[in-house]
Amino acid sequence: MATVELRFSALPEHVRTARLVAAAVARRAGVDEAVLDEVRLAVGEACSRAVGLHQSSGLESPVRVSLIEDEKSFSIEVGDDAPTAPAQLVPGARETEGAAPRGEAADAESDMGLAVISGLVDDVEVTADEHGGLIRMSWPTAAHAVLP
Repeated sequence: MATVELRFSALPEHVRTARLVAAAVARRAGVDEAVLDEVRLAVGEACSRAVGLHQSSGLESPVRVSLIEDEKSFSIEVGDDAPTAPAQLVPGARETEGAAPRGEAADAESDMGLAVISGLVDDVEVTADEHGGLIRMSWPTAAHAVLP
């Protein structure tokens, strides 16, 4: 299993770099060329959301992105350090054990970003707790893609 890790200051101008790196690593991992635009868009939404949460919470810690390649899939994890409060999870996202949905910090824009991500990615998990949140997305690699 190969992993590429990025950490960047919570500034909107760094989101583009994260998108470009994610697309390059996804291509190398064997993600189908037709899906790369979805990967770029999903990573852009997840990173933009994390940047917004950091900025609205006054956090100076970096946004974390892990690009994980294993035998059958390619996964991306985008983590933030924004604290959470009770709210509702995004429809279509899978809630994992210990997940606490976002609270007031999740404004309409952030909720829209999660809705876009869940529309782009079939396998997405959104988790959050008092230490921050994590969006985990994964795609099959070309050798293991399910054909229609």
